[in-house]
Amino acid sequence: MRMLVVDAFADRPFTGNPAGVCLLRDAADAEWMQRVAAEMKHSETAFVRPLGDPGGGTGGDRADFELRWFTPVTEVALCGHATLAAAHALYETGAFAPDRPIRFRTLRSGVLTVTRADGGALSMDFPACPARPVETPGGLAAALGADVLRTGRNEQNDLLAEVADEATVREIAPDVRALAEIDARGVIVTAQADPGRAHDFTSRFFAPRVLPGDAEDPVTGSAHTALAPYWAARLGRDTLTGYQASARGGHVRVSLRGDRVALSGTAVTVLDGAFSA
Repeated sequence: MRMLVVDAFADRPFTGNPAGVCLLRDAADAEWMQRVAAEMKHSETAFVRPLGDPGGGTGGDRADFELRWFTPVTEVALCGHATLAAAHALYETGAFAPDRPIRFRTLRSGVLTVTRADGGALSMDFPACPARPVETPGGLAAALGADVLRTGRNEQNDLLAEVADEATVREIAPDVRALAEIDARGVIVTAQADPGRAHDFTSRFFAPRVLPGDAEDPVTGSAHTALAPYWAARLGRDTLTGYQASARGGHVRVSLRGDRVALSGTAVTVLDGAFSA
């Protein structure tokens, strides 16, 4: 079967967030997919399977492909950058017509639609996942090494922590072990962009319970389903640009549409081969 590595939310290789994309012909066992994801070692590997009746189904259930996402250690309910990578792979390999939107059926996030604009930018229609205000958990500021101004928690059990400024976001070097003790799938650290920047807000995302090593995800689409409503309310605009300030870095354009959010970006294929196991 065909296996690609795609840098998502990137306009050149070795930036953005790399994802494995496995183009399946038939249904695959979840245990096997987990082993493949562990072998790939990317933060997520997407598994794409064509449905028997492309475009089939009715109403909101209509879909062209099944899509599942696995980290090296677990399956996740939603992954933005691997969805972008999967759509890019399907369009670039000629598996799907470039002028048609792709509809992915997922296990826990409904049907997700990706459209391709002129110039190759991809736009994903995701459910918004706003963070509701909560008290800052004990130990969070110490684990981050920074004061936290405001905290929210969303349905994905991600904590959103606003800090003083963009420099604080960029300089954070968290205590990963201490951060893993916080009750959260991941922690989104964010601040308004410095004046004069091309983006409106900046962020970083740490998930020590699901990601190995330093636990930082380079560019996280799902985090922007919380960041979009948060900064739209704070800045008074529904269309914004975020910059995730990891070592690789990447821009995510967001447009809030009621209880949905469009996440847009580009992607680059860096490896295209066959998986034989």
